[in-house]
Amino acid sequence: MLLPQRAAQTHAKRSRNGKIKVGAVNRSAVVLKILVSVLLFLTVYAFWSFDCKEIQLGEAIAATLHNMKTVFLEPKLSTDTIQNVLYQLLVTFCLGILSTIFGAVLAGIEVSAYDYKNGFRVHMLGYSIARPEVTECLVHPTLEARHANSLRQIEILNRYGYGIDADRLHRADGKYIYKQHIMDDLVQRGKAPEMFGTFYQTVFKHGGICDFDIRYPSPLEALRAIKDAGGLAVLAHSGQQQNFCIIPELAKQGLDGLELNHHANHAKDYTIIRRYAEEYGLFLTGGSDFHGRYDGVSVDVGDYLAEPGGVRAILEGVS
Repeated sequence: MLLPQRAAQTHAKRSRNGKIKVGAVNRSAVVLKILVSVLLFLTVYAFWSFDCKEIQLGEAIAATLHNMKTVFLEPKLSTDTIQNVLYQLLVTFCLGILSTIFGAVLAGIEVSAYDYKNGFRVHMLGYSIARPEVTECLVHPTLEARHANSLRQIEILNRYGYGIDADRLHRADGKYIYKQHIMDDLVQRGKAPEMFGTFYQTVFKHGGICDFDIRYPSPLEALRAIKDAGGLAVLAHSGQQQNFCIIPELAKQGLDGLELNHHANHAKDYTIIRRYAEEYGLFLTGGSDFHGRYDGVSVDVGDYLAEPGGVRAILEGVS
């Protein structure tokens, strides 16, 4: 849910000893408390109403802990105050419980692909994946290659004296190192001033010493894997890659939707995406694409929401 912009209403009152105290009411904080309260209520209701006779308790606990780890630990959410830490723990605990009991979280995936003919990246979203082993066959080699690529980058950087210990780096899913994890280590140790500044651009981009990449699946391979897995395929944030020209071909091959609401899509992109969606009968989605501190864009969970029509299409597809 998109929270209102932060607005503080300042007020003053006189205490018993005659001193004037000035306070502020943060409206966003009030809304957040209400949302957390509702989420907590739903969690309690889920425990009370759920018939747990047939549930495999061990598997349920493992799944819940995995959901909490994925939501809370993987993106490295901001933990600047104790209150924020407690809020995040509470929310992720509730989401983990709800996703286990009610199936509130749908299985999904984002596949990184590359159109080598046109020379641009393509990200394909898969919603309601029924057979994850199918998409796993496609993305696992990419993850392994990306990890090996990162180890090569670490080796090169260490030749220049950066002293990176691969065993101490954070890893996606506890296994795979990305260059964002390398940059995070460099920033934390004072070897680079910021995540995506001049250092990143000159070392990992624009012909730098670590500017080399891997081979990615094609857009059609990504699309087919999602469809073969029983999922709904959505072309992600086309405004970021400006890859609108492949939409007609993807639509012919079974593309289901287009991502509309995203921080990388600008006003003109919205117009183009809506036009293609209407022409080819595609539903529209949206999302915050939140990566925590591993992203150069300041965006938070809930800043960009899915289109109602897209939500209905996905839920109807599940049912």
